[in-house]
Amino acid sequence: MDKNLLENEIQHFNAIYQLVAEFVVTYSFHIIGAFIVVLIGWIVGNKLSQFVLRVCEKRQIDVTLSGFIASTVKLLIIAIFLVISLGKVGISIAPFVAALGAASLGIGLALQGPLSNYGAGITLIVTRPFVVGDTISIESVSGIVMMLKLGYTILE
Repeated sequence: MDKNLLENEIQHFNAIYQLVAEFVVTYSFHIIGAFIVVLIGWIVGNKLSQFVLRVCEKRQIDVTLSGFIASTVKLLIIAIFLVISLGKVGISIAPFVAALGAASLGIGLALQGPLSNYGAGITLIVTRPFVVGDTISIESVSGIVMMLKLGYTILE
């Protein structure tokens, strides 16, 4: 009786061991590959962002606009590589895109007020009615523009 119980336990352990070994052999290279793709995307995004920033500086584009363009390029490159890595693991991205669209709509409607500040920030960065170093006066407040960010402007 004890011998049958021991043999059943050994067979059960052997089955679990085979399952774990099969999982590791099958998916470990996919996970490592996806991690390598994300790492490459991070490196390419940083390098391309720095390149775009240098090109903008050579062409004497505004500092704020240059930083905005470089950050946008970096985020887009990293997002592309993340999508590639999801495909490498075997995850279909179509449901994620649909869920992201629905979530974005809900979040956008919920945050209409605060998001309008970011829209105004993008408008200020792109149209450049004033740049860093300009003296401006808004209502009763005046100062020198020290930093122009997406959500706010710092005056001194």
